[in-house]
Amino acid sequence: MEGMKAQKVCAGIWDNRQHMGELLPIQESFDLIQRDIRIGGKDCSLYFVDGLMKDEVMFKILDSFLKVKDTDMPQDAAGFSQNLIPYAEVDLCGDYDQILRNVLSGIPVLFVDGYEAGIAIDCRTYPARSVEEPSKDKSLRGSRDGFVETVVFDTALIRRRIRDPHLVMEMLEVGDSSRSDVVLSYMSNLVDQRMLTRLRERIKAIRVPDLSMNQQSLAEALIGSRWYNPFPKFKFTERPDTTAACLMEGKVAILVDNSPSAMILPTSIFDMIEEANDYYFPAWTSLYLKLSRVLILFMTVFLTPVFLLLMRNPQWLPSSLGFVAVKDIVNIPLIYQFLILELAIDGLRLAALNTPNMLSTPLSIFAGLVLGEFAVNSGWFNAEVMLYMAFVAIANYTEPNFELGYALKFMRMILLILTAAFDWIGFAAGCIFILILLCTNRTLSGRNYLNVKQK
Repeated sequence: MEGMKAQKVCAGIWDNRQHMGELLPIQESFDLIQRDIRIGGKDCSLYFVDGLMKDEVMFKILDSFLKVKDTDMPQDAAGFSQNLIPYAEVDLCGDYDQILRNVLSGIPVLFVDGYEAGIAIDCRTYPARSVEEPSKDKSLRGSRDGFVETVVFDTALIRRRIRDPHLVMEMLEVGDSSRSDVVLSYMSNLVDQRMLTRLRERIKAIRVPDLSMNQQSLAEALIGSRWYNPFPKFKFTERPDTTAACLMEGKVAILVDNSPSAMILPTSIFDMIEEANDYYFPAWTSLYLKLSRVLILFMTVFLTPVFLLLMRNPQWLPSSLGFVAVKDIVNIPLIYQFLILELAIDGLRLAALNTPNMLSTPLSIFAGLVLGEFAVNSGWFNAEVMLYMAFVAIANYTEPNFELGYALKFMRMILLILTAAFDWIGFAAGCIFILILLCTNRTLSGRNYLNVKQK
């Protein structure tokens, strides 16, 4: 790789063709195209990837090339790009590594005999779906567009909302083989410059072959040894309006090509439970929605462990709450019922995910009704356990952050196991353990996870 960086483009067209033939498997790959033409009496070669180029634009450019006379040919590549290419995005490449990067990114590169530089004409186009609203992060009154897998479209959606010269879209490259485009988006007048510098250096220091899982691969490379804490270090969003709002708060958004979402940092537990509807409704409605989600969040973690603790110590129940006690014959211990249902709910979720859309709804209803009714009547599970686990399963969907939902699930299971093993001492120890994980979980900025404001 270092050798290619030092190897400059030759002036002779035959030398350039030989080098490009050695660097690119043009004969073996049908989508790598070498088109040899003559422009103004000079031999030229055009290299591009079939399917990643705007045919109409290239047709017009080639049509203008064929009209160039011998006397009109400039002396160097700079004059050629300025006078003979009727297109906005043109760059000169002086070495083969730069040319290789452009060609494999979809940018056609033109070699002209006698010019010691390749001419990159950025008329590429990537396959992309429409900017429809994300299915996971919907809004009742907000905009209906969402990020797609093409990073240029994503940056345009943000730029459309923030028409400020301080908005910076900084392009980086990660992966020795994939060379994935990574964009750091921030407001230069609002961002924490020390955090931005640290983040930029961390991304540039990543040495991996490729980002096979896009943003997740980048996140794991950035997090490093802090994998043991399940609470998410980033806030992920597929909404450009949410991303724009975070940028205006001085945060940084990381966009990765081929990934339809943005990573937001720094973040906290309070950022994780926010959603777009909080900003599209009046203040009182927004406050009510936030308080409801916080209350449900606590209930998803503590409802089943507290119930298990009370069933182990029924004397703690006041007479007014005696109806919550299990009165049926318990065939399976409560702890095993809860753990089995935790796994069963994930099994149903995975089954719904891998079921064709036209069958997912009826099969989900069938599985919930039949399996739930049979489980209670057969004596495997108590009705109270089924009720509380059904609430927990539904309440998980009130959290907009998928990673946070599973982190809370792991905390709930730890609480259940410790409570079953050590009674109230185990419950107290589990609560302390959760608090320690929250307090020690820090994002790349070094900001405390429970901190509401930026440092």
